[in-house]
Amino acid sequence: MIVRTLEECENSERKVDGGNWQSVRMLLKDDNMGFPFHITTILAGTETPIHYQNHLESVYCMSGNGEIETVEDGKIYKIEPGTLYILDKHDKHLLRGGSEDMKMACVFNPPLSGKEVHDENGVYPID
Repeated sequence: MIVRTLEECENSERKVDGGNWQSVRMLLKDDNMGFPFHITTILAGTETPIHYQNHLESVYCMSGNGEIETVEDGKIYKIEPGTLYILDKHDKHLLRGGSEDMKMACVFNPPLSGKEVHDENGVYPID
């Protein structure tokens, strides 16, 4: 059994600063569960271009507000507590923090190793 607290992960190498976001990676590839689990904070007033060409992701908003825009069709979706969005088609998107930080629970497939940050195209490398 694996037991970790958010606080202990925040105070370890599991916390990654991406500039517009901070990700606390509580479960990673080397935990051998087949998926990772992250608590990510999207900073208020920021915009982050993302295009996970190598990963699928599900994101659940626990607190805060913002929006996501799909680049292909320009659709904008409001994000608030209780919203789940699923990037099931490697959707290129813009993630915007609203008037307050958004706290998100995230799951990826395949799992991340732990130190990934977006490259110049908004992509995480494949491990």
